[in-house]
Amino acid sequence: MTTYRFGVRLSFALLAVTLASPCAIAQQADVPQKPGKPIHAGDVLSGELSALRVRAGKQGKRVATYQITSEPRRLPAPNGLCNLETGPETFQLVTTSDAQTTQLKRLVGKEISVKIDEVACAQDAGQVSEAIVTKWSVVTK
Repeated sequence: MTTYRFGVRLSFALLAVTLASPCAIAQQADVPQKPGKPIHAGDVLSGELSALRVRAGKQGKRVATYQITSEPRRLPAPNGLCNLETGPETFQLVTTSDAQTTQLKRLVGKEISVKIDEVACAQDAGQVSEAIVTKWSVVTK
C-alpha cells in the first residue's frame, strides 16, 4: 500500500514539473521587443497576403477584405505605433476598384510586395487589421 501511494505521488510530481517547465521557459523568453522600423509613403511592404470575409453595412453584405502580415512597422506621426508596443504587424489593403480586387484574389496565400502611398492606424470596430493601407500598388519582382 505504501508503494502505491509513492507511485501516485511521484506521477503527480512528474506531471506538475512537465506542465510547469514550458511556462517558466516562456516567462524567461519575454524580452521587450524594439519598435519596428518606420514606414513612409513610397516604401515597400512585404508579407503573406490573406483574404478575409467581413460583413459590412446594415444589410450585412459580405465583403472580401485582404491583409498582409509582415514584421512590425512604425507609422509616421501622428499615428506612431498605433497604441502597440512594437507597431502594427497586420495591414489591411483597401480595394477601390474591381481590377485591384481581381489582382489580389490571384495572389492570396503568396508572399507579395506592396508599395505604400497612404497608411493609417485602424480605429473602427469593423477593421480587422492593426493598420489600414488606403492607397497602394503591387510591386512585381
